[in-house]
Amino acid sequence: MKVTFYGTRGSIPTPGPDTVFFGGNTACVLLESGHHKLILDAGTGIKRLGEQLASTDEKIHILLSHNHWDHIQGFPFFIPAYQAGRRIHIYSAPTEPTQHHAILEQMSQSFFPVPASKLMAEIKVHPLSEEIKELNITGFQIVCKPINHPNGGFAYKIRADNKTVAYVTDNELFSTDNLKTALTEWYSFLQDVDLLIHDAQYTDSEMPSKLGWGHSSIDQAIALGQQAKVKQLILYSHAPERKDSELEEVLVNYDHTHTMRFDISREGQEIHL
Repeated sequence: MKVTFYGTRGSIPTPGPDTVFFGGNTACVLLESGHHKLILDAGTGIKRLGEQLASTDEKIHILLSHNHWDHIQGFPFFIPAYQAGRRIHIYSAPTEPTQHHAILEQMSQSFFPVPASKLMAEIKVHPLSEEIKELNITGFQIVCKPINHPNGGFAYKIRADNKTVAYVTDNELFSTDNLKTALTEWYSFLQDVDLLIHDAQYTDSEMPSKLGWGHSSIDQAIALGQQAKVKQLILYSHAPERKDSELEEVLVNYDHTHTMRFDISREGQEIHL
């Protein structure tokens, strides 16, 4: 399985000289297994991915963690959505309030000049519910787990080619306001996965003022990965104000003698499992 990062930033796109290396586009990751592809989230990073997919005619599958803007805001600029004959399947996680078509409803002419009704692709939205624990999308075996985040959403454990990737974005591990999955449940859910992609938006010193915002700290994500004995951890959903130099310092300070391999997601990064 191949994993490619197209957007790694949380909350809002942050272009500029201080985010060039790790990237300023919001959430989007591509998984590939043979000829099969699965897109995770549709933040602004999906625009560049769409440019690459535009010359193909394959079906497109987009699995959304939730509907907050930084996870759907790139879709109006996704070229395949404007291609006649293209088939796009969108899998929408359960949120509060229930709004499974939010990714299309954002294309109101109050906010965007092209309404969703004018898209030329054949787009089908598949609503997911909290009762759904497992699903199969184009050969990827997926297990769902509710995230601790305002308005809800799903984390996903995805298996293909005898490898497992866990995608856990926007998740407050020690949540009190939005608790859906306890820390001990995360240990069990993530046990021994090959690659864990986990939200790490804040530092420990920032967390006291961010409680209830639905995100974890860098050190909390590292401790989770080590406790769950994951083989590799990739930090994700970087804070908009987090500079490249700060993230590089985290890499330098990590104890790389630990059995868990560790890295920080950056745009264009490819991981082969």
